[in-house]
Order: sequence, then C-alpha cells, then structure tokens
Amino acid sequence: MTPLVECVPNFSEGRRIDVVDAIVNAMTSVPHVYLLGHEMDADHNRAVVTIVGSPETIGEAAIRGVETAMQHIDLTTHQGEHPRVGAADVIPFVPIRGVSLLDCVEIAKKVGREIASRFKIPVYLYEAAATRPERINLEKIRRGQFEALRNEIQTNPDRYPDFGEPRLHPTAGATVVGARKPLIAYNINLDTSDVSIAKEIAKRVRFSSGGLPFVKAMGVLLKDRIQAQVSMNLTDYEQTPMELVYEAVKTEAEHYGVSIAGSEIVGLIPQKAIEQAVEFYLRVENFKPEMILENRLAEVMSRAPVQAPAQPAQPPAQPATMADALRGFVDRVASAEPIPGGGSVAALAGALGAALGQMAIRITREKKNYQQHAERYADALDRLSRHTAELLGFVDRDSEAYERVMAAYKLPKDSPDRERAIQDGLMHATEIPCRTGSSAAEALRICEDLRSIIHVNVASDFQVGVQMLQTSVRGAVANMRTNLTGIKDPAARIRYEDMILSFEQMLEIR
Repeated sequence: MTPLVECVPNFSEGRRIDVVDAIVNAMTSVPHVYLLGHEMDADHNRAVVTIVGSPETIGEAAIRGVETAMQHIDLTTHQGEHPRVGAADVIPFVPIRGVSLLDCVEIAKKVGREIASRFKIPVYLYEAAATRPERINLEKIRRGQFEALRNEIQTNPDRYPDFGEPRLHPTAGATVVGARKPLIAYNINLDTSDVSIAKEIAKRVRFSSGGLPFVKAMGVLLKDRIQAQVSMNLTDYEQTPMELVYEAVKTEAEHYGVSIAGSEIVGLIPQKAIEQAVEFYLRVENFKPEMILENRLAEVMSRAPVQAPAQPAQPPAQPATMADALRGFVDRVASAEPIPGGGSVAALAGALGAALGQMAIRITREKKNYQQHAERYADALDRLSRHTAELLGFVDRDSEAYERVMAAYKLPKDSPDRERAIQDGLMHATEIPCRTGSSAAEALRICEDLRSIIHVNVASDFQVGVQMLQTSVRGAVANMRTNLTGIKDPAARIRYEDMILSFEQMLEIR
C-alpha cells in the first residue's frame, strides 16, 4: 500500500487564472505529486488547490507553490472577502493512506522551516502541528489579517512566528502550515444581500460563539452576486455532519425571514460525508455503507483470492507498442472534431521537445569527459522537467479554452452576458497559447545554452528536441493571432501583440 498525504494549500488569489495556473504547475512539477482539483473564488479572492503525493514528495510541492505565489501575489494591494495573512496563506497536510497525523505534523514542521529559510517568509504552525495551545485555531493566528500582523509581529512576543524572523515578507506576508484531519469547506448562500444576517447566523452556528462543535463560520458578502453567504469549515464531519450544519443554518435563516438559495463545497469531500447525508435525508431504513455499489465492489475485490492462471497471463490492457499508446490521440486529432486542435498539438510538441532535451542531458552527464558540467546539467534538468509538465498540461487546457469560446457564442444573441462571455473566452483562448509559447521558448533557451556540451551520440536527438520546441512556439503564435482578431480590449491586444513579436524575434535569431 503506497502511503499518501493530501495537501490543501489556500492562496490569496482568486481572480487571475494565469497566476493560479502557474502555482498549480509549480506544485505538480514535483514527481509523483498529482492534482486532485482546484477552486477559485473572485469574491473571496482566494484559490484552494488539492494535491496528493507521497510523504517524501508532497512537502517540496508545497514549497514550490509558496515560491510561485510569492513571485506573483502582493498583499499590499490584495483585496477580498476572506481573511488572510499571506500570499500562500494556509498549507495543511492531511493523512490519507498509510500515514498518521503525527507523520503529517513532521512534514509540516519541515516545510515550515524550509519556507522561512528559503524565502524569508515567517511561518506559524497550527492545528495538530501547533506549538502553543492558542495557535491550534487558525483564526487566532490570522487575527487582524496581514495589516495588523505586519504592525504587531516585531513588538508583540505572542505574535512571534515559529520559524523565521519576526518580520513579515514585504509582499508575501506570512504562511501558516499545519496538519489536520480531512475537513469540508462548505458555504451556504442566502437569498438576501444583507450580510449582517449572514454574520449573525455564522455567530450562532460556530463553536467559538457557543454553536456547533467542529464548525468554524463567518458571514461574507459575495459582491459579484450581491448575495450574503455563511462560509464554513467543518473540521470533524463525523461528529458534526454536514446535514446537521445545513439544517442549523436553515433554521436560523428562517428566524430572519430568509431562505437558503443554495450551497457549495470548495475542494473535495469524503465519500463518508455524502453517505451520512443520504442516510439523513432519504431516511433509508437499515442503511449501511456496504449498500453502495462501489463500496461493496471494493470490499469484495480486496478479499478475492488470487488464482493461478490456467495459461500464461497476458499484460492487462497494455498497448502493444508506443504507437498503440499514441494512436488514440492521433486519431482524435485526425477526426472531424475541432478538438484537440493546433493549440493542443503545439503544446504536445513543446512537451516532447523538452523531454528530448532531458534525455540528451541525462545521457551526456554520465559520460566521463562531461563531469565538469554536472551543476549546469542538474539545473537544466530541473527546469526542463517543469516545462515538460506545464506544456503537457496545456494539451487539455487548449481544448478546454476552445470549448469555453464555443459555449459563449451559443448563448442567446439577446443575452446581456453574451458579449462579455465571448470576450472572456477569447482572452482565455489567447492566454493559453501565449503561455504555451512562453514555456516552450524558455525550454528552448535552456537547451540552446547547453548545445555545445551535449555528447555527439545524442546530438541529433537534442537537435530534434530543439526543432520541436521551435515548432511549439510557432504554433502558439499562430493560435494567438487567430484568437486575437476578436479581442476588443486595446490593452490586451497590445500585450499579446508584444508577446507575439518577442516570440518571432526569438525564432529569427535562431
């Protein structure tokens, strides 16, 4: 059984998709770390990312996310409904399989120490990793937010960090790192714009004010919707289940003549929480988790005896050749469907080019006469691996961007949201190839810098990689030009035209 740790970092950015994508790509560039999902909220101006990995790799993924957030997020200009003290605001580690909560505490401490050392960002430990009783609760650490902490951290010993100097990073603030059980981020929207009602309901249901155990709550106004929301974290859904919280909020809302407009889950939710809600609302007699098909299958299959095959076992659904593995994608490109299209193929070309560069470098660095360049090779491999992962991610992102544009054009022509949706879609559809071009161009620079110290036996492979990266940049330019024709924002047009010019100049030099 492979041990797994979940990490659910919260970043103070919910409006710029390019920044959140950069953070996600940085974290998932670590081998054996996988993205489970991410959510962005413009009103809260906050993103929640969920990744999973081994105990050995998950910490480095979180650290890379902090580094990228530090480069792009400035808390001195940040505004949003959600309280925050840092660009990378909160980083909890959660035991999932084969690890204990204490193991996650050790990971949290190691990560906190590294963040303070590498980036000069002070770190506070919370929940199970807390070193002081008052820091178990996140809200105590975050009291007064970035602005208050900036003034108090140097003079009030109670606010000294666990790691690092008592001084906030000028733009990235502080980071809170910890370990906890799985929680549910659960928001209930009310059919009123009166945020005072949401705040009063939050006060009544949260544990710190005498409400439900294991419930943290606050009332906020969703400005884009002009709607009040009770925003909550359920820190132990088994003892205080989600359905109980829903009913409590509903009862309190009715006292104010308000009803629930809807609710939302931010991030992921454990299956057991859904099972509890099903049992509560459907009132199924003698309900047991084993009654769920998938649960029963998992139980039966885990106990099924392994029988010796009557004949030599065949590889289970493995492609016979590499060509077989690729044929499905190639056939989809060749079909009459518009996706995957040129943008996806350009991104794949870049990923293959960067991968070939890595192959040539790895073979070269093992050669006796090239040992003196070991540091340059190591740096290039690290950077190219990130670009390979990023470019591979753009294969799907480009298709998604196209579908978004098409969905906007399908809106009724008299819809007041149609033109805005089209413009937003075109901007996104131009941004993705722009980022493809940027990533491929940077990978190309890395390879060009090493061209003279690549072994002759892999020089042709290296050259093919360079050509693929050049093709990726050219493909990105072609896609940007196509989408740019429909964008009306003058500032955006200038920015993208400047990027196209820089790409073309780079290719001419080579």
